Amino acid sequence: MSGFAYHINDGRAERVDLNQALTGQPQLVWVHLTTTDERAQTWFRDRANLSDYVVDALTAFETRPRCEAFDKGALLNMRGRSDMELSASDPLASIRIWAVKGHVFSATRRPLVALSTVEKEVQDGEIRDPGDLITAFASAITADLDPVVADLGDELDACEEQLDLSRIFDLRRTVTRVRAEAIGFKRFINPQRSALETLAALPGDWLGPDDRQHLSAAADRAARMAEELEAIRERAALTHEQLTDLRAEQLDTRSLIISVAAMVFLPLTFITGLYGMNVKGLPGAESPWAFDVITLSCVLISVVIIGYFATRHWFQR
Repeated sequence: MSGFAYHINDGRAERVDLNQALTGQPQLVWVHLTTTDERAQTWFRDRANLSDYVVDALTAFETRPRCEAFDKGALLNMRGRSDMELSASDPLASIRIWAVKGHVFSATRRPLVALSTVEKEVQDGEIRDPGDLITAFASAITADLDPVVADLGDELDACEEQLDLSRIFDLRRTVTRVRAEAIGFKRFINPQRSALETLAALPGDWLGPDDRQHLSAAADRAARMAEELEAIRERAALTHEQLTDLRAEQLDTRSLIISVAAMVFLPLTFITGLYGMNVKGLPGAESPWAFDVITLSCVLISVVIIGYFATRHWFQR
C-alpha cells in the first residue's frame, strides 16, 4: 500500500513511515494514502481506529464534493486536476479528507496535481494545523483549475473569431469538446464551492479565523469559475448554432445552384428529346440548317433563363 505521513511541530515537518505515523505526540499528524482499496480500509480502521462511517467516506468508490461535520471533526471531499487522462464525464480526481484537531487523514484513487503543491508547503514549514492543511488543499486545487477554465474560454474566443465555412467541421469539433469539458468541470465545481462555504462556517477550534477567510476566498474563486463555466457552456451552444446555420446556408446555396441548373436544362431536355424521336413529320427534320437552329435555340433559351434568375437576384449571397 502506497502513501506517506508527516509529523509537524511548530511548522517543522518530518516525513515518517506509515507504520510510525501515529506514534509520538506531534502537534499535527498528516497521513495520506494513494489508494482506497481494502488495504486502505484496513489501515484506517485498524491502525487509525477511525469509525466505519469515516472509513467508508474516505474509501468510497465514487464521491462528489461535499463537507459534513461528524463527531469532533469534518469530512471533506474535493475534486481537482489529475495527471492521468480521465473520461469526459468524470474529468477531475477526488481527494477525501477527515480532519480533527491534531490529525488529518486523506486518500486519493487517482494522482492529484495539487497534492505535490501541498506537500511542498508542508516541507517548507507553511503548515501548522489541520486548518492550514485543508486551506492549502482548497487553494491549490482552485489555483490549478483556474487557468484550465481560462484556456477553455480562450479556445471558444478563437472559434468565435474564426467562423468560416472552410473550417466549419474543425470548429464544430472544437466547440463540442470545449462544451463537454465545461459541463464536466461545472458538475463538480458548483458543489465544491458549497462544500468550502460549509467548511468555513463549521464550528470548531481547529479552524482559525485566517483559515476561514482563506476557505471563503477559495469558495468565492470556485463560484467565479462556476459562473465562467456556465458562460462558456452557453456561448458554446450559441456558437454551435451559428455553425449549424452556416452549414445550412452552404447547403441552401448548393441546392439553389442545382435547382437553377435543372431549370436551365429542363426545356433543353424537352427539345432535344422531342427531336430525338425517330418519327416522320418533325419540322425541319430534312433541312440542313435544322441542327444549327435547334442549337442556337437551346443557347438562347439558356441565356434567357439564366438572365431571368440573375435579374431576380437569385445568385446573390
